[in-house]
Amino acid sequence: MEGKGDITLVTLTNASGAEVTLSSVGAGIVRVVVPDSKGEMADVVLGYADPRDYFYDGPCAGKCPGRYANRIARGHFSIDGQEYTLAVNNGPNALHGGPEGFQNRIWDCDVNADGMVTFTYRSADGEEGYPGNLTARAIYTWSDDCRLTLHLEAETDKATVVNLTNHAYWNLDGEGAGSVLDQILWLGCSHFLPTDETLIPTGEVAAVTGTPMDFTASKPIGKGMDLEYTPLKYGKGYDHCFMVDDWKPGVMKTVARLESPASGRVLEVATTQPAAQIYAGCWLAGSPINKSGRPMNDYDGVAIECQHPADAPNQSWMPSTLLRPDEKFSETIEFKFSTK
Repeated sequence: MEGKGDITLVTLTNASGAEVTLSSVGAGIVRVVVPDSKGEMADVVLGYADPRDYFYDGPCAGKCPGRYANRIARGHFSIDGQEYTLAVNNGPNALHGGPEGFQNRIWDCDVNADGMVTFTYRSADGEEGYPGNLTARAIYTWSDDCRLTLHLEAETDKATVVNLTNHAYWNLDGEGAGSVLDQILWLGCSHFLPTDETLIPTGEVAAVTGTPMDFTASKPIGKGMDLEYTPLKYGKGYDHCFMVDDWKPGVMKTVARLESPASGRVLEVATTQPAAQIYAGCWLAGSPINKSGRPMNDYDGVAIECQHPADAPNQSWMPSTLLRPDEKFSETIEFKFSTK
């Protein structure tokens, strides 16, 4: 464990020499070093050269946003007839818990003898407009077969809304290698949520068949992204919520597989969450200098954010994000690295 002022960095190394570095800034994933098909190691998660650049970065790189990841329309929701108002920080909407969301907080860090890393953040009642004193935990483990598991928990003393995820951007050719648009993506999702121009779901659940949103057969991320298709125009590419096929609460499902034809690296993502927001890094330009010492460009990485859908507190048909004092938020995301 290495302390950098108020920031704590923890590096976990498995039996093969592959490494993961985690940060107390937003309970973040800041480094994942895994082999390619020739055994050459590279860091495959986007991030910054200076650990302090992770504060208030636009891309939310590698971190766990909250109290509500993704967007809430117009920064309003109600619980039991009580209306709550949030900071609006993404056009007309609230995004990732607001400007002082969990991603911009220092989390407490504990590492046990088995290498399990637990980050804890205590969010006060009324913080960023959300009700209830909430305790959130992000618990990481790193296995010898290159499986990074993140278990997310939360408890509250007052009814509130919670949506936790991790916002890592992946590039299986290496974090400074350039565009991911040629990397191959498969999704176990036959439906997605169309949005309005502010990226709030309209309420429609649309089949991906016959559209550029269809990743049920593996294809390059960039294939079809330049087509005249309204959902792609709104996000300048992919920034959409895909619904997990045959989702059941608490059951792990493999929802995504990302593969690099150049390096042979493969990333499989499994989760208990009902949806995955696929964001192709469409607005990465202008971010802080990356770990390779170069400016980031749009499409340098892809985020596979396992979560509940945007605006669920205002759309009753979606899986609920309501958390009451007698309940516990408990979801798992697993990133499994291998080679082809």
